[in-house]
Amino acid sequence: MSRIGKNPITVPAGVDVKIDGYNVTVKGPKGTLSREFKPSMKINLDNGVLTVVPESQSKEDRSLHGLTRTLLNNMVTGVTTGFKKELEIQGVGYRCQKNGKILDLTLGFSHPVTVSDTDDITTEVVGTNRIIVNGIDNQKVGQFAAEIRGIRPPEPYKGKGVRYVNEVVRRKEGKAGKGKK
Repeated sequence: MSRIGKNPITVPAGVDVKIDGYNVTVKGPKGTLSREFKPSMKINLDNGVLTVVPESQSKEDRSLHGLTRTLLNNMVTGVTTGFKKELEIQGVGYRCQKNGKILDLTLGFSHPVTVSDTDDITTEVVGTNRIIVNGIDNQKVGQFAAEIRGIRPPEPYKGKGVRYVNEVVRRKEGKAGKGKK
C-alpha cells in the first residue's frame, strides 16, 4: 500500500467536495476545481475526511494510489490557499513590468516579449526583476511559470535569464586563454 496514498485528507470548513462517480468537484473560497479520476480508485468522503482506496493491488493501481491522493490534496489546497511560483530575472538591462493583464518582459531581444494572464492564472511584479505567478491549479501555475522561464532560460556562463527563486544555475568557466605549447 502506498505510504502517501493511505494518508487521509481533511477537508477544511468552507470547502465543498462533491463526488459524482469518477468526477470530483472541489469548491472553496478561491474557486472551483474539477477532475476525473480512474475508475479503479475509490474516493470516499466521511465526516470531512477524504480517503483513496485502490480497487486491487495491481501494479497500475498501486502506482495510481499515491498520485490520486496527491491530486485530491492539491485540489483542496488550491481552492483554500492557492499556489504560487516566484521567478526572478537576472542580467543587465533585463526587466519586467505589468500593464493591466499583460506582462512586458525586456530580456535582451530586439523586441519586448509580452505574456498575458489567463482567466485562472494571474501574475504580479515585485520591483523590476521578480515575477509571482498565482492560481488555484498547481499544474497550470507550474506550466505558466515554466513557459515564462522558457522565454530566456538562465545561461551557464554569466547566469543571465529568467530563473526560479532559489534555483541553482551551474556555472561554466569561460575560455581559458591561449593553449599550452
